[in-house]
Amino acid sequence: MTDSCHGSNQTLALKELLNSIDRIAEIKKNSYLFAEGDPVNELYILRSGKVQISKLSPTGKELALRLCKPGDIVGELPMQQENVKYILNAKVLEDGEVAVIQNATLEEKLLQNSKLAVDFLKLMNEYSRRDQTRFRDLVLYGKKGALFSTLIRLANSYGKTQQNGILIDHVITNQELANFCGTSRESVNRMLSDLKQQQIISVNRKYITIHNLEYLKTEINCEDCPVVLCCIH
Repeated sequence: MTDSCHGSNQTLALKELLNSIDRIAEIKKNSYLFAEGDPVNELYILRSGKVQISKLSPTGKELALRLCKPGDIVGELPMQQENVKYILNAKVLEDGEVAVIQNATLEEKLLQNSKLAVDFLKLMNEYSRRDQTRFRDLVLYGKKGALFSTLIRLANSYGKTQQNGILIDHVITNQELANFCGTSRESVNRMLSDLKQQQIISVNRKYITIHNLEYLKTEINCEDCPVVLCCIH
């Protein structure tokens, strides 16, 4: 199992977009590219570092939707709509830099190049569908389903096939897992402990190995979505 979460249209779209950048900006850990309620004025292409897209509940609980890595597009394009505001947060998890494209610049490029416009829309639709499936898993299957879904997505993004299962070759803390599930770290601790007792997973030096992926899929009625839609980033 390898990281194949990017669509085939991304390379062309990114090459075209990178030719349209207005500036390069540094990003610092724990800062925000944008937050809920901010006006949508720019689009970002992550060049280095890591950014988490999340949503805050009315009670202040954070629900992480996906992780953005270098090469990913972050943000929205309102396409001639006025006073559009972000409904999600983009928090910087690791120092890095982004290419910044003003919406007016991007709209002009998309109007001039129909192939770029189609590829770009496909990309943004892909990101949107990933977020929608995250919400679906949480709403339909609750906190346990959200955890199982997150483990499956981590396996699709970082999984390495081993003799005893699938090693998630990426360290993720229980708090980060809790954020992806919209619950507390204590709840995640209990659910992980249950999975370990059932020998569904094991944890060694903070690395998770999934021994029974089919169990996780069955528990959430997995629809075997394309990997490009069922991953963390």
